[in-house]
Amino acid sequence: MRTGHGHGRPPGTAFDTDVLICGSGVAGTAAACALGRLGLRVTLVDKRPTQPSLWKGEVLQPGSLDSLHTWGSLSRLEARRAVRLSRLVARTADGEELMAMDFATLGGERPWMLAHGYSTILECMVASLGPTVRLRRGVLVKELATDGGGRVSGVRAMVDGEAVDIRARLVLAADGMSSRLRGLAGIDAEPVAYDHRLLSFELPGTLPVDHEVSAHVTDRGLVMLYPLPDTRIRVYVQVGADELRRAGPAELRRWCAGLVDQVPALRPIAGLLEAHLDHRQLLPVWHYRAPALVRPGIVLLGEAAHVVHPLAAQGMNTSIGEAEGLAARLADVDLADEAAVDRALRGYEDDRMSRIEAVHAMSHNAARMMTSTSRCGRVIGRRLMRGTARNRRLSYLTTYNMSGFGMRPLTGFDRLVQLGVVPDLRARSFTPPRPAGNRAGSGTPAGRNNGQRD
Repeated sequence: MRTGHGHGRPPGTAFDTDVLICGSGVAGTAAACALGRLGLRVTLVDKRPTQPSLWKGEVLQPGSLDSLHTWGSLSRLEARRAVRLSRLVARTADGEELMAMDFATLGGERPWMLAHGYSTILECMVASLGPTVRLRRGVLVKELATDGGGRVSGVRAMVDGEAVDIRARLVLAADGMSSRLRGLAGIDAEPVAYDHRLLSFELPGTLPVDHEVSAHVTDRGLVMLYPLPDTRIRVYVQVGADELRRAGPAELRRWCAGLVDQVPALRPIAGLLEAHLDHRQLLPVWHYRAPALVRPGIVLLGEAAHVVHPLAAQGMNTSIGEAEGLAARLADVDLADEAAVDRALRGYEDDRMSRIEAVHAMSHNAARMMTSTSRCGRVIGRRLMRGTARNRRLSYLTTYNMSGFGMRPLTGFDRLVQLGVVPDLRARSFTPPRPAGNRAGSGTPAGRNNGQRD
């Protein structure tokens, strides 16, 4: 692999690099892990002096675990007591199982999800960065630099109050949903807000079932629970945008009591919820896809490129797959050959766009099923879930799509089967294919068709 070293670059500042990654969230750090393994000089910068504590992105799907293992991050997460979650289960408000995604049915070496705090996941990834990667905080990117042909060749940034020009053969924009670099690259994106928000709680204690994510479909919308390390519980409750605005202590207690009445499955932790009403975060929920991922010399990654509803836990996992996909495209490219780099970027965009569209469709459909508060929406959503649970073929495909190993979108015929409109004769003879061994985001499942129409 040729990295671009020794190709006559003029001497410059200590910041000059092969690859400049702007944004040190999961997308940027994953890209630094993947590209650093190619031997590239990678500089990872972030405008924040420290990583903020966020209640988000805590569940890693099975399809990401091979990458984390390769980078050395997985063993660090396990050493810090990451929780293995074998199932993602949709339940009614009182706990009845509607549909279960059991990752053990996929086989493979690591058929489970992994849960830990977002900050800990990042810390374990940063600790896995290779020797050619450097992380620098407090770097605020202000402008993109371009060469005479308009190709991005670096950035102008503020470092310790001084303007610094950072030259790079490739710039990665991983600076989040409100990405400055995306706009500077001339790529427009308009995030769309869902009509609800998620109220997040972190509670001390344990759940009756400690190996699954439980997503309760209720008349008030989604209520989701799962365990975290060190005897902690994460709870998400769907609320209206103004549902608790300016609520005082007494009103909050009444709201909590009403929540438990509406969702009897919460009764075992009702006291914990009430005791921790003052320790909550209100999270807006968005979705969007940028119309393009690349321009000459620059590529968008993670939330700079797309955002999905957090219900399906696809954000971090899609970012990890993108990092691996970009590294695969660049593995045999000399970064000094700008035309070759830009061809690789266009190939990466061709690879990823269809995958991003499929992940968005899956996440949005799941969100509509789980969060609808209309009577019609609730009835249809539960019918779809029960229909999937009764069908081995659709249950397997749904689990596979959620896992991050690949994507085989359900067809219109499959939707009719879910609703019970047409029979599925193939389901009677369906057997799961051999264990999935794909890398994150690699495309089709082992066994190619899996009983699914093309």
